[in-house]
Amino acid sequence: MALPNHRAPLAEQVEQLLATEGPLPIVAAGDPVLRRPTERFDGQLEPALLARFVESLRITMHAAPGVGVAAPQVGVSLRIAVIEDPAPVPEEVRLLRGRVPQPFRVLVNPSYEGVGDGRAAFFEGCLSVPGYQAVVARHAEVRLTGEDEHGHAVDEVFSGWPARIVQHETDHLDGVLYLDRAELRSLSSDQAMAEHWAQPAPDGAARALGFTLPE
Repeated sequence: MALPNHRAPLAEQVEQLLATEGPLPIVAAGDPVLRRPTERFDGQLEPALLARFVESLRITMHAAPGVGVAAPQVGVSLRIAVIEDPAPVPEEVRLLRGRVPQPFRVLVNPSYEGVGDGRAAFFEGCLSVPGYQAVVARHAEVRLTGEDEHGHAVDEVFSGWPARIVQHETDHLDGVLYLDRAELRSLSSDQAMAEHWAQPAPDGAARALGFTLPE
């Protein structure tokens, strides 16, 4: 499937993408669309088209599979992302990472700010950087503001793994990839992750690979 023509109006770009049913192609790192700040959503898609686009993002996220997808990851420079995390993890992981289920959410024009000084560092990956993971220290708690797909205001505090997800996806909308915030000495292939760093916390990786975790 061809990616949208970025010179076309956004509504035309989205119509092009949705011309074929099924998951949308994920844009890989190196494509300029992932490095441009997105356009604020202000009705560029009429409600029916917006609903179709959101559902397509949801299908794409599930198929990947992932816990979030931002519009630039499918080639559309619009400030919209979706998140959802069933959190099928062992109790030890849930407790250590604060990974709790998140229902399907649509984030429109989101922005975040850290709440307090707490930081949490864990391995993180990205659908646009397939095959690798790296440790990223992020705010342990954030306040997210924006709107939902119906234009209702969102002002909510997220903590634990949900806070990591909304930071990751909102960063995409600012042209930021997780590698920009990562401890690059931790960069590991998926194979190395499975062989060496399957533990819930990255302490062993920090010692062996020579990087520092936040206090």
